[in-house]
Amino acid sequence: AFLGPPEVNVTSCLNCINVTIKLPTTHLRERGKLLPLTDIYEELGYEITLKSQDGEHKRPRGKTTKEVFSTVIEELHPNRNYCVSVVVAAPMNKHSIPSAWKCVPADSVPRPG
Repeated sequence: AFLGPPEVNVTSCLNCINVTIKLPTTHLRERGKLLPLTDIYEELGYEITLKSQDGEHKRPRGKTTKEVFSTVIEELHPNRNYCVSVVVAAPMNKHSIPSAWKCVPADSVPRPG
């Protein structure tokens, strides 16, 4: 079974970007409902690839126990476009489909709100 792509949203913050990740759904059903991955695996790994004019960089692998979670990538250059793609890996499941690239500029000034 393929783990296929997580939902990714990216918002900019001051010299950083905030990446919100929603784990992909599974194809396993229980009482007619699709089970979230977190019901099957206690912990999932994820890896974010960050792409900018400097090239692509894989971020250190992270772990999550939540279906929806956020992570902030800091120390970015302001006014540059950054794109992220996320892949989720489950124990014993090496077939993962990365998310589509989502792009956002890192802010040089804090935005109100």
